[in-house]
Amino acid sequence: MTNKRVRKAVIPVAGLGTRVLPGTKTVPKELLNVVDRPILSYVVEEARAAGIEHFVFVTGRFKGAIEDYFDHQVELEAQLAAKGKTDILNQLLAELPRPGEMSFVRQMQPHGLGHAVWCARDIVGDEPFGVILPDMVMDAEVPAMKQAIDAYDEVGGNIIVVEPVPHDQTHKYGVVALDGQSGRLNKMTGMVEKPKAGTAPSNLIVSGRYILQPEIFELLATQERGAGNEIQLTDSMFRLMETQGFHALEYDGVTYDCGDKIGLLRANVAMALKHPELGAAARAAVKALL
Repeated sequence: MTNKRVRKAVIPVAGLGTRVLPGTKTVPKELLNVVDRPILSYVVEEARAAGIEHFVFVTGRFKGAIEDYFDHQVELEAQLAAKGKTDILNQLLAELPRPGEMSFVRQMQPHGLGHAVWCARDIVGDEPFGVILPDMVMDAEVPAMKQAIDAYDEVGGNIIVVEPVPHDQTHKYGVVALDGQSGRLNKMTGMVEKPKAGTAPSNLIVSGRYILQPEIFELLATQERGAGNEIQLTDSMFRLMETQGFHALEYDGVTYDCGDKIGLLRANVAMALKHPELGAAARAAVKALL
């Protein structure tokens, strides 16, 4: 196991977004808007604020728009410049990657999250890395990924970001088991995927951010198919836990599942209300509807 700094993040974006169809029939779910910019914009902003230097996007068929989003649109930029719309132009340019900051690899077939992460192995190499689920917008004063990296810097090993849910909802999620609980960062003893009602070891569910050691790739390479007949990242984490330490970090923030129609609606309302320019108008619009 290494003690290297976390510099890279894997972002799996090959999913079809079936929970938000028909909106994702022609638009990748990661590019659906939350107020005035795509979901993916929030995720990349969070990771950059955490110090991530290299993004590895694992894409699939019909996801070329994601790569295009992080590229120049010469005609559009020229038109904005000619019309003096420098504020909008600067916003677009600020999202562009620095040279070498982003890589794109193709997941040829939909074999699951574990397989998607494994596809990034050669770019990640022999160093710890983040995994960011892009349909989870995590709104926090200190970015969720920075909270995870700070925890990693403190205890090393592998970090799983978690959050509490009501006990009667734990059967819907992956739930962590802890070796005692004191504060927000605790050693893990296991994970249970969708436990039967009343049997969950805690009310802390696995959320959309991880920091993993590179040894996970060796396990993913031989991982048998699990739930949904897919290669599950959770199954390889179980195996890695036999030899390496795992800690659960209960992050301080609010998660919006934008891969779900109501979750996407909640994200739009919440982010609109917080928007420095649109907040007052958004509040008035919401009140009028209610």
